[in-house]
Amino acid sequence: MQASCQCGSLTAEIAADAQPSVVMCHCVDCQRRSGSPFGSIAYFPAETVSLSGDAREYTRQTDSGHSFTNGFCPACGSTVYTRPGRKPGILGVTVGTIADPTLPRPERSVYEQSRFDWVTAPEGTKRHPKGRDS
Repeated sequence: MQASCQCGSLTAEIAADAQPSVVMCHCVDCQRRSGSPFGSIAYFPAETVSLSGDAREYTRQTDSGHSFTNGFCPACGSTVYTRPGRKPGILGVTVGTIADPTLPRPERSVYEQSRFDWVTAPEGTKRHPKGRDS
């Protein structure tokens, strides 16, 4: 499976047998990062994802005090990957850059406290007012 930015300069190659954990996040930071009402990220064991191409990174603090890094293409601006400081053994790949409609539905919907009223999580998705521990 492969993910790519809009211009194709930054890619992520994901091992065929890697099983994603998909999360939809409604926090204001993800809304601003994605330009959408929510961000959707597929998390994989870091060793199953190989990044290539030039990337720029932006790191911010989360409300729980951990870091969260977004990796994006300096040419087209697409965010392709994320590194959650809380879980250093995993790497997130933005669902839109994978562009595979057969990816599993989200397991969790987090930061629903800032969810747009007209956005709903798929039935059966675990819902959290803040992070996964809330």
